[in-house]
Amino acid sequence: MASISKVSILDYFNIVFEGENGKIESNCKACGTRIQAKRSVTSNFVTHLKRKHQAMYDEFVKRKDMKREAYSSGSLHNFTSANGGGIRYAHAHPISITTTTGGGMGTGETGGGGGGGVTKFDRHDPRQVLISEAIAKMIVRDLQPASVVENQGFRELLQLLEPRYTPESRRYLQTQLLPAYAYQAQLATRQALATAHALSLSLDVWRPPPGSHTGYLGVTCHFLTSDWLMRSALLACLPLAVGVSGNRALTDFDEVCLAHGVTGRAFRIVADAFPPGATARRPCCLPGFHIDNNGRAEEEEEEEEEEEEEEGDIADNLETRNHTGRSERGEDGGWEDSWEQGLGACRVDCFSRSLDHCVREGLYSCPQLSSPLSKAACFYNYITAAVPSEKLSQVFDGPDGVIRGPGSCPPIMRDWAAQLKVLRRLLDSVDFLEEVSGRGELALSAPERALLRELTDILEPFTEAWDMVHGDKQAERQADRLVPISLALPCVLGLRKHLSETPAPPHCPALLVSLAQAVERRLAPILEDPLYVTATTLDPQFKLSWSSNPDWHRQVLLAELTKHSPGSSPVDPNMELRSQAQTPPSSAPSPVSPLSRPCKLFSFIKQRPTAQAKSLDQELAVYLREEPTDEEPLHYWRRKAIDFPLLAQVAKRAFTIPASGTLVESIFNSAGHCLRPERGCVLPKNLETLIYLKANYRLLWT
Repeated sequence: MASISKVSILDYFNIVFEGENGKIESNCKACGTRIQAKRSVTSNFVTHLKRKHQAMYDEFVKRKDMKREAYSSGSLHNFTSANGGGIRYAHAHPISITTTTGGGMGTGETGGGGGGGVTKFDRHDPRQVLISEAIAKMIVRDLQPASVVENQGFRELLQLLEPRYTPESRRYLQTQLLPAYAYQAQLATRQALATAHALSLSLDVWRPPPGSHTGYLGVTCHFLTSDWLMRSALLACLPLAVGVSGNRALTDFDEVCLAHGVTGRAFRIVADAFPPGATARRPCCLPGFHIDNNGRAEEEEEEEEEEEEEEGDIADNLETRNHTGRSERGEDGGWEDSWEQGLGACRVDCFSRSLDHCVREGLYSCPQLSSPLSKAACFYNYITAAVPSEKLSQVFDGPDGVIRGPGSCPPIMRDWAAQLKVLRRLLDSVDFLEEVSGRGELALSAPERALLRELTDILEPFTEAWDMVHGDKQAERQADRLVPISLALPCVLGLRKHLSETPAPPHCPALLVSLAQAVERRLAPILEDPLYVTATTLDPQFKLSWSSNPDWHRQVLLAELTKHSPGSSPVDPNMELRSQAQTPPSSAPSPVSPLSRPCKLFSFIKQRPTAQAKSLDQELAVYLREEPTDEEPLHYWRRKAIDFPLLAQVAKRAFTIPASGTLVESIFNSAGHCLRPERGCVLPKNLETLIYLKANYRLLWT
């Protein structure tokens, strides 16, 4: 067989620097683009060639194919020669193939008995790189340990799908491939933040579950690009040891901000007043409403029992704080003090979590709800398993309905809003469902129906507010979807009005009272907060149409706008003391046309009057005179920034504050549910890297 020179993707790049641990920097020979990577991880080079220089990429793939064909033809020639030229023997007996399990390298040509061999991919082969990348994406999306690549069943599946692929080792994934992807995400994030016009941060703390020794601190940045597009990126997922102080967590937070160049630039920091007590809290669910999803109803019931115990502890702690001003528990008290002092006036509560807490307090104030909800769930589990799907589609067919026919299972309903929609569909068609199911012992009695109907009616506006904040998008796809806090104030006014006008229900009066108290304690302060007044008024669909005292709110708005308009003092003095603010460089003035200069040649042209800049008060007056519009706020301000430049500067900041939770928060909830040590699950050693990559998945792989 004729010798063929080695084909490498690096043939299309000029290496200009080579550092420690195999790190290299290369320039593309075609366009000169600088690319950083490791010599052992060349996916960056392959991706650049495929996206920017298709002809060169096709040439590279063709050369690799020619090399493989040459090796294959040579192996086949040797094989047939050894058998007297009889190719029939090769077809009569399958080729025996073995894989290398060491470090993922090698060109293993092996043959069992009289069989031939299959040429393995070189590590830099495009097909090898793409398969390795797909495996890494699977591990990240499912939060799987890297050891899954060494499972025998997984390797047999790879062998069946692509015999030429050389499986990578767990060590290679943990020490090289996943860190390389994390490094790419960090570079992309820093580059985007360097030109961001406005940004806010979110802090999410996941306290370790029982039996674990490490929690995590997630730092998410929400920033506005130059063309008024909102983006979110997880800056870091930091491990927190058990017993770590709040001051230590704040020190880690400062280091993350410094590393990403956002120190002092955050307009607001969305964070709880202090982290939850012991474990990560999953979203609130209807008590007793356990949907059977592959045998998980029993697990949810155990979780709910644990959650009820936590509710009692939290209620006791709240009562203690109301009397003493702080928790008697030393750890939480230290967290609360350092959290409040460290973040200062720039800290705001997450509206989504506050809304969830209100519903949680209301549900757990009515223990009589558990039994009817449990019976309704049993009835739903039965009909979805026994009734044909074509009949169920008349009831549960729709974007917010859940249906399970024979051989299929419904999606997991992990929060009270999704469960409430199913319950409402069930109650609306309960007579029809009882008729087609034929199970009288599971039928809901009249008092039970009345109780559940009261529950759905009272919580209906809360469900609408939840949908406005979260929408109907899955958590995996909402990394760049940010709901601004301008929705918070109108939602609170609507909930207040609904609770005040609803008559006392005969079956569950405690629910209405508890919800009203929770709204007043957790959400009512929003109505007097200048930040929320400003954000809601700058939302073109609201302006001051919600206000019962427009003159007073206009004065509050002017004071807030003056404070945050260009040239004012820093937003948060505490953040200014902790670090010096970094301000983006001012843009150069636009060149003046020579036609605008006065001269005799154009003396016949009437001189334009000198345009005077509008004051903040004048801009606000013109803005409020316009009729409200349903236009999305960021689209509106991108179009109107030239007409209201001063208001636009404040709007840029206000609309970076999210009203909904972050993507990493939902990942923490999933990790806390699926990776519990007491259930025999093993937390991956590189879990923080997996969480970081999962939250920034769209940044890398879309």
